[in-house]
Amino acid sequence: MKVDGSVAFVTGANRGLGEQFVRALLEAGAAKVYAGARAPAKVTVPETVPVAVDITDHASVLAAAEQTPDVTLLVNNAGSTTRAHILTTELDSFRTEFETHVLGTLAMSRAFAPILGRNGGGAIVNVLSVLSWVSITASAGYAAAKSAEWSMTNALRVALAEQGTQVTALHVSYLATDMAAAVTGPKADPAAVARATLEGVEAGWPEVLGDDVSRRVQAALSQGPEALYPQLRGGSSLV
Repeated sequence: MKVDGSVAFVTGANRGLGEQFVRALLEAGAAKVYAGARAPAKVTVPETVPVAVDITDHASVLAAAEQTPDVTLLVNNAGSTTRAHILTTELDSFRTEFETHVLGTLAMSRAFAPILGRNGGGAIVNVLSVLSWVSITASAGYAAAKSAEWSMTNALRVALAEQGTQVTALHVSYLATDMAAAVTGPKADPAAVARATLEGVEAGWPEVLGDDVSRRVQAALSQGPEALYPQLRGGSSLV
């Protein structure tokens, strides 16, 4: 689909990658950008239309969809991380991850699918992660939720193909945003990732790999667990 002239809705649009998606959409010629956020007053890009939405609140999702019947491109970006360790973190943290990344993304996609269908099909972008494919013990809750979100994204792509809605998944490792402020390793530029994702949407790609880490991990998927987890044989981690 063409981003130029589109009407976009971006969740988590008040900061980080979400804000960069908003800016990239406007630069690419989007006719209107709805900036979804739990606190719309925090949206800083003046050319947008702020909309209150909490993706974990079904009534809030339905209200946001009702207010925006002209959407042709949905960017499911909103997320969080509780740093849920596989062995030590309370199970409620794992529930939060799944409520946000899996059920929240699904609720948004279901609410907007009929709108996209009525408006010619359009597209959905789901912001996933390299952790959709590989896990780390310290953020196992986030990784498990992103893996489930990837599976759900694949199902959405098949289910919505008949109405002409394309579904693009973004996989990326650490970004230079406040969510990864404590990370000392390499970080991708969120503005560049947002632009590359929109280019992928225009090209009709089912998946966009936003950085070298994602490309390396995807390439290792066919080689089995020891390729994905080199530490099992004394090597260093891929992420």
